[in-house]
Amino acid sequence: MESTIVVVGAGVSGLTSALLLARVNAGSITVVGKHMPGDYDIEYASPWAGANFSPMARKSHNRWEIRTWPELKRLAEEVPEAGIHLQKYRIYRREKDMEGGLCIADPMFDADPWYKGMFLDYRELGADEIIPGHDSGREFTSVCINTATYLQWLLGQCLKCGVVVRRAVLTHLAEARELSHTGRPADVIVNATGLGSARLGGVQDTAMTPARGQTVLVRNECTPMVSTSGTDDGNAEILYVMQRAGGGGTILGGTYDLGNWESAPDPNIAVRIMRRAVEACPHLVGGAGRGIEALSIVRHNVGLRPYRPFGVRIERERLLSWKEKDKAEAPWVVHNYGHAGWGYQGSYGCAELVVELVGQCLHDKAAAAFESRPKSN
Repeated sequence: MESTIVVVGAGVSGLTSALLLARVNAGSITVVGKHMPGDYDIEYASPWAGANFSPMARKSHNRWEIRTWPELKRLAEEVPEAGIHLQKYRIYRREKDMEGGLCIADPMFDADPWYKGMFLDYRELGADEIIPGHDSGREFTSVCINTATYLQWLLGQCLKCGVVVRRAVLTHLAEARELSHTGRPADVIVNATGLGSARLGGVQDTAMTPARGQTVLVRNECTPMVSTSGTDDGNAEILYVMQRAGGGGTILGGTYDLGNWESAPDPNIAVRIMRRAVEACPHLVGGAGRGIEALSIVRHNVGLRPYRPFGVRIERERLLSWKEKDKAEAPWVVHNYGHAGWGYQGSYGCAELVVELVGQCLHDKAAAAFESRPKSN
């Protein structure tokens, strides 16, 4: 009988996991989520992301990004309907951010970054190319993702591969076992609930906390993409500008505010975000001398990144709180959550490990069933 797999969570991590599982014919796959592509809710992080490929991992934990980059690049080059395009990217660095330990994503701004070998056109910027107030910079071709388009495309690819999608609200992860569209109990549950893992019964990862991100979406066009190592407006405020593919507008960011659950945009922060963006990228508003009044605002956004101080959790375990008396009868769970701000750029690498772990779970289940079968004389 075909194995049954239920993926809980329909953000970029859950959908990518479901898609890769379907591509290897792992079994009958059901995606269950409270929120789906097309929804905008503070609980649903994926639509709010920028999103681009901006290496943030340390060299010792760079598998996720190294494995994801080739696929995002391929999609940008060969699958325009996915909503990803290639774009030059400039990263500017201030020495004081590095020395003070204030930089949120230190590896991205390392003086000699591990990722420079990933990009054929990587180069260090000349002194005349550095924006005021910064000490150095680099440039390479990366990608920017129109999240509204890409999530719908990803969902469509899942449906094309036979994945069934259902809406449901879970209070405990064990409830997912009975939600397969096949009507059979799930053999494996994949937990891709992001920040929801903090409160979901059966997980309740108390280490999970939001990294609040406030951004402004504008109609103005701006290339190249820009990120800086810090700002003078406080440790929680950062600067990035990226133009989404397919008319998706330009995202101006932002904040990285740990522990802040506030869902409403702060108008004062919004003004600072826009001011920093215009100062760093005057061409955003048609050149120097024009201010934020020249920005055409689509909307103000707030998203909660699923931050986990110990890093992403991708591992398997038995759901020990399940109702069976025997631990061996409890369902397998494969976790894939805690990606903070790099869910898109690590999505395929993380999903590949999910596929490996689900395979191990199904193998162990089959082996246990073989061992427990009646022995003939």
